[in-house]
Amino acid sequence: MKQLLILGAGTAGTTMASHLRKKLRKNEWKITIVDERKEHYYQPGFLFIPFGIYSPQQTVKPIKKFIPKGVELVQESIELVKPEDNKVILANGSHLLYDIMIIATGSDIAPEEVEGMKGAEWQKSVFDFYSYEGSVALAEKLKNWEGGKLVVHITEIPIKCPVAPLEFAFLADAYFKKKNMRHKVEITYVTPLSGPFTKPKCNLALSHLLKDKNINTVNDFAIMEVDNDNKKIVDYGGEEVSFDLLVTVPTNKGNAVWERSGMGDDLNFIPTQKHTLQSKLKENIFVIGDATNLPTSKAGSVAHFQAEILTENILNFIAGKPLAEDFDGHSNCFIETGNGKALLIDFNYDHEPVRGTFPIAGIGPLKLLKENRINHFGKLAFRWVYWNMLLKGIPIPFVPAKMNKAGKIFD
Repeated sequence: MKQLLILGAGTAGTTMASHLRKKLRKNEWKITIVDERKEHYYQPGFLFIPFGIYSPQQTVKPIKKFIPKGVELVQESIELVKPEDNKVILANGSHLLYDIMIIATGSDIAPEEVEGMKGAEWQKSVFDFYSYEGSVALAEKLKNWEGGKLVVHITEIPIKCPVAPLEFAFLADAYFKKKNMRHKVEITYVTPLSGPFTKPKCNLALSHLLKDKNINTVNDFAIMEVDNDNKKIVDYGGEEVSFDLLVTVPTNKGNAVWERSGMGDDLNFIPTQKHTLQSKLKENIFVIGDATNLPTSKAGSVAHFQAEILTENILNFIAGKPLAEDFDGHSNCFIETGNGKALLIDFNYDHEPVRGTFPIAGIGPLKLLKENRINHFGKLAFRWVYWNMLLKGIPIPFVPAKMNKAGKIFD
């Protein structure tokens, strides 16, 4: 029997297991998925925990609940991968062989990459919300925080869900208004980019929102250190931003196993073919989700779109057919703007976010690059879609894997 091995049982890995178990004959292919964790987290929900919109319990479920029947789950950490031998060595000393391997190990925060970030003030006045523990700790901090200088900061790109730091700033504005203490809070958004987002056309709309909400911005900030004693962040050019509460997005890195195995780039992301999702390392290795080094968003929607295309390419590979170069970098993101409203953006490698209707051309009901309440409800509804459709490999109606140009207004 042939062996298909999936490393990582997060969004991308679980989705691929669901797709492939339906497609591959059980008497021909054994599917094994490896992940040391016991819990599966709905990571987009971490944004809402600090503001009491979601409880922590709404973002976590047992990992076993979503592993398809007929797929073996191995709950062990990975020590080393030897692609030349088609072998994965586990921390307990055992090993797994494979005919095809799918890397879906995601990315994690690495606050230790910046001097002082994980220092004396970590989870006292310096917090993250990209981890479950960080978002829960920040929720406790905000309950009794009396105000001051709130700095929302991005260390470097790429990061998971690149709009999430903006969303945090917008939700913080609404949160403190609701508590009748917005006048006591000075919010500053600090980014290494030259604008609030990675796409220029989107920057105009987002810059207006930041200005309207009286959120200060500091661009082109390449952080050198977090000064815990004086509560300030310092960049390599000597610029300083002081804080009473720092909410930072630390460096995002791929799994350390790729550094040990000599398979990753400087941030431990895997070199990946842009359109086929085959690795550049070896033809029987494929990559999906946050683990890739592709120039697209590291987001759940992207993993969903990639999974549909990668499933077909795994079948093509098995059949000896050419791989379809169908992944176009499609990304779809809701941007919470506070006060029960949100923006929606839809883009790919070649096209920036533009105005229009989504998912049905001319009908919607969602509007692109327009702040409204229906987009907010779409964002909240995605949690149900995630648990009940995306992880189970069920297609989302009217939302194809490749970006649909219909209904969009291109300049």
